Amino acid sequence: MLPTDFIVSSLPTLSFDAPPAITWEKFVETVGELSTPPAEWTDLETQLRNALAEARGGEKYKRPATGASLYWKNRILAAFQEKDVLKRDELIDKVWWDAAGELTPVASPLSKGALHTYSVRLKIALKRALLSEKEGNAAFDRLTAETKMENILS
Repeated sequence: MLPTDFIVSSLPTLSFDAPPAITWEKFVETVGELSTPPAEWTDLETQLRNALAEARGGEKYKRPATGASLYWKNRILAAFQEKDVLKRDELIDKVWWDAAGELTPVASPLSKGALHTYSVRLKIALKRALLSEKEGNAAFDRLTAETKMENILS
């Protein structure tokens, strides 16, 4: 197995606003299966999910978390102020993208934490690459056409 610093430095750069230059399969082939995410990510992810639940009015779905970062919670709540659903989703993805950076220690930018950051960000980039306004509008048109037909037939 190659040293972690070599693997991290050989991965293509990810950008939030651009499709990734690597597939998930190629990433796993290059890196191997990552171990369980570090505890700090599990806790931060729980905090983010709790903030999403709160923003959606689902307080009862919150899970216990050891941390309580108001910074991340406030960013999620601010994203929910956006009325445009696509823009809101983009803002939420950006919060997760930025939060994943917490896994990479400043003193060790080529560490195993950087691989975990990369894996979270790659999943986000792959998801975002699948989004298209044209396809979204087509799906909306299909759904509304079906609803209109049901209303006509009933």
